Amino acid sequence: MNSLNPSGFNLFFTTLACKYFTFILSYMKRYLLILIMISFGLVSKAQWYDPEKVPSKVQMMYSGAIQALQDGEWNDARTLLNNALKVHPKFVEAWLSMGGMYGQLKQYDSAVYSYRQGYQLDSVFSNDLLLPWSINLAGLGDFTGAKNLIDKLINNPNSDRRTVEAARYRQKTYEFALAFEQKHGRQEHFSPHNLGDSINSSSSEYYPSFTIDDSIMVFTRRGRGAREDFIKTVKRGNNYKLAKPVEGQLNEEPSKGGISISQDGEWLLFAGNFSRSGFGNFDIYLSYATPTGWSDPYNLGENVNTEFWESSPSISPDKQTLYFSSNRSGGSGGKDLYVSHRLQNGNWGPAENMGPNFNTAADDLAPFIHADNQTLYFTSGGHPGYGGSDIYVSRKGPNGQWTVPENIGYPVNTIEDEGSMIVTANGTTAYYAANSADTRGGLDLYSFELPAFARPKRTLWIKGQVLDAINKKGLPSAIELKEIATGQVIEKVTTDETGNYLVTLPVGHDYTFTVNRKGYLFYSDNYLLATQPSDSTYRKDIPLQPIAINTSLELKNILFETNSFTLQPGSYTELDKVVQLLKDNPSLRIQIKGHTDNVGTPASNVLLSNNRAKSVVAYLVSKGIVAARLSYKGFGSAQPVADNKTEQGKARNRRTELVVTGM
Repeated sequence: MNSLNPSGFNLFFTTLACKYFTFILSYMKRYLLILIMISFGLVSKAQWYDPEKVPSKVQMMYSGAIQALQDGEWNDARTLLNNALKVHPKFVEAWLSMGGMYGQLKQYDSAVYSYRQGYQLDSVFSNDLLLPWSINLAGLGDFTGAKNLIDKLINNPNSDRRTVEAARYRQKTYEFALAFEQKHGRQEHFSPHNLGDSINSSSSEYYPSFTIDDSIMVFTRRGRGAREDFIKTVKRGNNYKLAKPVEGQLNEEPSKGGISISQDGEWLLFAGNFSRSGFGNFDIYLSYATPTGWSDPYNLGENVNTEFWESSPSISPDKQTLYFSSNRSGGSGGKDLYVSHRLQNGNWGPAENMGPNFNTAADDLAPFIHADNQTLYFTSGGHPGYGGSDIYVSRKGPNGQWTVPENIGYPVNTIEDEGSMIVTANGTTAYYAANSADTRGGLDLYSFELPAFARPKRTLWIKGQVLDAINKKGLPSAIELKEIATGQVIEKVTTDETGNYLVTLPVGHDYTFTVNRKGYLFYSDNYLLATQPSDSTYRKDIPLQPIAINTSLELKNILFETNSFTLQPGSYTELDKVVQLLKDNPSLRIQIKGHTDNVGTPASNVLLSNNRAKSVVAYLVSKGIVAARLSYKGFGSAQPVADNKTEQGKARNRRTELVVTGM
């Protein structure tokens, strides 16, 4: 991002050339008649400055400087312009050309100084150059000064009509910037940190992507010509090791880019132009982590890819939703954002255009879904902003609706075209590619602190594996998470083919995890996370018990009042899972066992536990389960699983169990 934009210099040079056409006829001959007409008009409006009175020796220096600028020989151009100004300090064109050169080099302070010098020498001659002067002021973040200049240009009846048209566009961007500052304040301290020589090289690096714990980073590095290579580095302590090409055969294909790694580090998604397996132009591919490197890429298929361009994939932390950009027909214009959801069979559903909330007539691309699975960043040239393409953020609400995208503001967004940005799991650190003063060459990767208002919500993550309790093999399964306090389903997750899962949860709540798989007893447990810190990752492996005679399952969310056998409503969720288990396995017979702590007499405890087990059976029968498949028994305090000397131990002993008695 922030790469040199030749169109910026062309705008400047076209305006300036209208004033002194005699110095550039050598390469502007086809525009000669137009330039002559405009030039005579401008000279006649000058207060006192006459370009033809500039000494011929100085004109020769200046002509050489202009040629050097056209050839990109910046140092030679600077030397010639400085020499010309030493001889003739009031050489207005030289000051204005100096401003254009520094602006192209993004040395905005020097550009502003040069424009000011030229304007102070002759404000009438330099009037139309108020436009690039204002752009460079905006490059410094002085949007008030930029707007004052542009207003002066627009309000001057002698300003060139085409220049005024361009100025009105810039006027809107300055007004946007000032309104943004008024709403969010001005971020005074912005110091992007170059990731250094272990990451950046003399080539361009871009499209960084991280795992949820930041332990692995992958990115794209420009090779020779159009070649792009995938690069990987791992974190040791607080630093990343020397980046090297990713393992495996992926880099054998030169035509690829836009890499993204899944939060668990198991998948790589990227765009590739592979003639032997593609639908046309760039498609999105998936590669799996293996012990020997990354697998051969797999085309995501016709529900995602088309004969048009698809790129910049971003996968949700649960690997169930894919965001990407495409210029396929039927969109809003240019490149649009699309989303595809993973089906139960592992394939990807038909891609859906994300609609006018996101997509504009300009290019909308580079989506990045944060680890919270609720915050989406992307780049757009069509939403209100600072000019060119900016980075925006949108958040998904409880009903699945996305908020109106919001510009994340200066100084992350600037007058230049911004590219992709990602935000680490902690929500405070962002990464992007930029062509800054300390670049090792081309685009380098940088980190910076994200403004508070643009950060994701604080979250925590749980990852683990669902596995067979006997043979320890991973099991593809469905996981349901509910908030205990409200009973609301927060998320439904399908594990991958080996049973691995990763879920993102809002902080400050306790949750119930339930796992179902045919042929196994379901799993249900409480995760008391309300007091746990945000931005933390927890691991929980979930063993599922194969259904067999005498296998048992503790029902951990069956609730009764003290000394009561009336079921509390909070018990129904888990009991409904038992109902589903029995319906899925129509020959299954079970016994419900009740247990208590040692408070009270043994006889009263046996009676209480027996009545509680009976209440559970009654609920199951009320849901359509044949009573003959069910039995119950109370054991009182005779079978403790913990010491009754502590309250924690007593709570563990007050339990309800399910035991398989027949199949």
